[in-house]
Amino acid sequence: MSRTAEETREGYDPKNPVRIYTDGIFDCFHYGHARVLEQCKKFFPYVYLVVGVCRDEDTKEEKGHTIMSIKERMECVKHCKWVDEVVVGPWICSLEFLDSINCKYIAHDPEPYPYNDVDDLYGVFKKNHRFLATKRTEGISTSDIIYRVLKHYDEYIERSIKKGAKKEDINISLEKYREVKIKLFWKNVEKRRNYNPLKFYFFRWKEIYKFLEKV
Repeated sequence: MSRTAEETREGYDPKNPVRIYTDGIFDCFHYGHARVLEQCKKFFPYVYLVVGVCRDEDTKEEKGHTIMSIKERMECVKHCKWVDEVVVGPWICSLEFLDSINCKYIAHDPEPYPYNDVDDLYGVFKKNHRFLATKRTEGISTSDIIYRVLKHYDEYIERSIKKGAKKEDINISLEKYREVKIKLFWKNVEKRRNYNPLKFYFFRWKEIYKFLEKV
């Protein structure tokens, strides 16, 4: 039985998947990123999804430092099950770039993305009917993750030092490092006292002096 034109159309035939491109920074890859990529993969029954990851240099210039390098970010995206191919993406995508990677559509959230004197970087794709709109996942973003770390800054500093981090590793002063080390030491002393009061009273105080000499 011959197949209908609908069945053989691009994106509706397993032998003729539609190629879709989407891009992003993908720093601290999270489920919000994965959900967007899932949306892209499900726009048609058969999709070949190409994902562009922005360079470290471009991201630093436009937004600031990334936590993860481009190699790490690309590796995260590569291991997402919805992705077929990962490329280094330009900060500003063009129709020419889309054609160069043989993609029919670009997918992004529909909000205008102003840049310099351009009202919407994705306007040219919308005008040429080569744009697919995705939806953001509320409540999760790379910025949200960074805010959470900053909110509990002291706790993460303590945890890092407890695991053996040096002051250079976490970019803190010698004074701050000593302060945290002493705090952790007295927490340990208190823990001993509560766990085994009798043994605590035989705790050798020279251990305390020895510790204080180190910090």
